[in-house]
Amino acid sequence: MLIHAGMALLPQGWVKDVAVELRNGRILSVTPGAAPAGEQVEVLLPAPVNLHSHVFQRAMAGLTEFRSAGQDSFWTWRSLMYRFLDRLAPQDLEAIAAQVMVETAEAGFAGLAEFHYLHHAPGGASYDDPAEMAGRIVQAARETGVGLTLLPVMYQRGGCDGRALTGGQLRFGCDTERFAQLWQAAAGHVAGLASDARIGIAPHSLRAVSEAGLTAALEIARDGPVHIHVAEQLAEVVEVQSYLGGRPVEWLMHRMPVDARWCLIHATQMAPQETMDLATSGAVTGLCPITEANLGDGVFDALRYLGAGGAFGVGSDSNVLVSLREELRTLEYSQRLARRGRALLATEDRSTGRVLWEGAVQGGARAAGRASGAIAGGNWGDLVALSLKDVPGRTGDAVLDTFIFTNSGRVDRLWSAGRQIVRDGRHIAHEPIAARFRAVMARLGAAL
Repeated sequence: MLIHAGMALLPQGWVKDVAVELRNGRILSVTPGAAPAGEQVEVLLPAPVNLHSHVFQRAMAGLTEFRSAGQDSFWTWRSLMYRFLDRLAPQDLEAIAAQVMVETAEAGFAGLAEFHYLHHAPGGASYDDPAEMAGRIVQAARETGVGLTLLPVMYQRGGCDGRALTGGQLRFGCDTERFAQLWQAAAGHVAGLASDARIGIAPHSLRAVSEAGLTAALEIARDGPVHIHVAEQLAEVVEVQSYLGGRPVEWLMHRMPVDARWCLIHATQMAPQETMDLATSGAVTGLCPITEANLGDGVFDALRYLGAGGAFGVGSDSNVLVSLREELRTLEYSQRLARRGRALLATEDRSTGRVLWEGAVQGGARAAGRASGAIAGGNWGDLVALSLKDVPGRTGDAVLDTFIFTNSGRVDRLWSAGRQIVRDGRHIAHEPIAARFRAVMARLGAAL
């Protein structure tokens, strides 16, 4: 397959008239100054990975925007989420996951890292296949063509005090032996997917996994990405400090082999030294600005973190809104609101939009364990073509600034490991997947 772009963002910067040849899902060659041939697009960019998603929560979007007793918070939202869980069957999860993947692709993401913790039947009993629910995620990826990194979640306890899981949490829970069996079964599902699919592991958080459990998780999955929720809420920081004797990121840096294999999700509640230590560890910080704003988590210290060379990517988390441009926009705007300035993440030679895009592409690829992150030979063909017909004449970094900070421009086409899954702004299976999702939502809505 040959793609010709009038303008493309390559590792060395913006280049005109670029031909990109794909073979067996990978980029075979990149030729600047090429004559038009093959499939022709206006602007070609490396496509990022949606590095943090809980697909089932997409079905809750719009159902939690009311005030409960007292001040509503992440914790009251979580209690509503647990009650919702009892209604989800495996076929529901598959339909919801496919819808999220369609929205992910149409937003401009070529891959999705699914932080998957909805393992068991209501009440906590295992399915005949212990990885039945993971298999449904894999099937959704097969149907949609989105590149999948599956992250089965270890979830052992209800808090640092070791209290037992209750209610909706029972669908998550595993001791080490049960989780090892589940992880192996999930790995079998992933092995039957496309060659670009990966499996990693996700100890849920320091609240939900003991130190021994975290160590065991690293033994179960000796390679592949390691993702963990960390320092999302002040109450979490206080709890971890009280029981473990250190702040969450501080504790991880001193007790665990945190390196480029790791992705720390949220990290909105860090002290300055933790921010610097995380930035220099080689790990990626997984930011979910829309969800973090929706849940009132706080503002990530991006200026300090990026100034120290930290890597980041973005994800849709609760999937209340799946929008790549809005994740990046919200990340920058949160910095402006917190510091009362403009273009805070821009550098002398790169605009805000370019810093955000290249950071998300490179960090997302690393966090997903995916050989992508740039339009370069040997990488997977994770590519997104933008159309800027409504704002002609934009070139260079202004293309990304326009796409991220305005409503102009749109995702036109998208390839995931060379699979073209978006054409003219729509996923190739948009309608049947949307219809199935609507049927699931109608049934769930009638039961609520």
